[in-house]
Amino acid sequence: MAESDAPAPQNPSVPPARARFLSRRRDLAAPAEPVDASLPRGVRLAGAWSWRLLVIGAVIAVAIFLIVQLRLIVVPVLIAVLLAALLVPFKDLLVRRRWPHWLAIVTTLLTLVVVVGGLFYLAIWQVTRESHELQTQSVAAFDELRRWLTTGPLGLTKDQIDGAFQSLWSSLQQDSQVYISGALSIGSTLGHVLTGALLTVFSVLFILIDGRSIWGWIVRIFPKNARAAVDGAGQAGWLTLRNFAKVQVLVASIDALGIGLGAFFLGLPLVIPIAVLVFLGSFIPIVGAVITGALAVFVALVFKGWVFALIMLGVVLLVQQIEGHVLQPLIMGTAVKVHPLAVVLAVAAGSLLAGIPGALFAVPFVAVLNVMVHYVSSGAWRSRPPEATAAPEGAIWETVPRPRPGRPR
Repeated sequence: MAESDAPAPQNPSVPPARARFLSRRRDLAAPAEPVDASLPRGVRLAGAWSWRLLVIGAVIAVAIFLIVQLRLIVVPVLIAVLLAALLVPFKDLLVRRRWPHWLAIVTTLLTLVVVVGGLFYLAIWQVTRESHELQTQSVAAFDELRRWLTTGPLGLTKDQIDGAFQSLWSSLQQDSQVYISGALSIGSTLGHVLTGALLTVFSVLFILIDGRSIWGWIVRIFPKNARAAVDGAGQAGWLTLRNFAKVQVLVASIDALGIGLGAFFLGLPLVIPIAVLVFLGSFIPIVGAVITGALAVFVALVFKGWVFALIMLGVVLLVQQIEGHVLQPLIMGTAVKVHPLAVVLAVAAGSLLAGIPGALFAVPFVAVLNVMVHYVSSGAWRSRPPEATAAPEGAIWETVPRPRPGRPR
């Protein structure tokens, strides 16, 4: 037995009860073993990771809650950032060609308005030009449907068909209050859309005018030692966002070309409006593709019949499958340096979490986040001075002018 484990000698002059009391007091006064030392190392690591992950998750949850509450402001600003990523290179090109700064900005905005407005005008003009024939063909298609319901396998009588339409009309009249409230809701939504459009335009304008100064102000919010990393990561993310915007235009053009050629070879009218609407609708995930594809199928049904409508439906589905499984994962994944599987999962997760806006911003968000994290973890920012990008003289949001040399403060 070790010397330290040997029992202490008993003093015969001390009563046994007092000796036991003194021994117990010495045991209680001895330093206790720390609780952490009694736990396995894996449990201690798991506990340390757990509370930190809970704090991070709480911060992310609060950020998501604020974004949801301010979505009518956040979504237009994000759209403006995407548009600016596409327009800033064109503006910089004009500035490098010795154009005045204000003239380059005005030319960039006018080019955007002319291109988008011209596409809308071309589509509306073609639809208006063919509206009379489309109305005539729609009436003929409806009469053909009634004839098929009476002479086809269903064998319905004229009274049954008229009764069905009468029941539908009665239901509409009975539920008119619901549809009126829905119309008011649509009016409110249109008001939000108009407000968001104006906010997007103003945001794009100010990013083109003073984007560098705005970014410099954001960088200066962070601690001085972190500014080099934030500035470098932001510039890397901005370059990735520009690549995403250019590739998105390419994907939309391929969609419009594929569906437009399908309609052309089938001999359908309104080929140009269909292609234009497909191009514009490709920028709105899910809903844009469904609406523009349904329009192409409807035109084929009205003008050419069921066979051509089914063929057009096959063309639309083929183009959408190529976009979803080839163009988006491969071309988009290569441009934004994200694995194709991550692109597909990001779009799916964004759609489930936030619907159309989530699907629209999922890929650029993941791409920018990936590049920024990679830049910070690589340590390339350590060679840069720990200073933020300084805002140029006369930033547009400065309400208090800087003191001039020689003047008292």
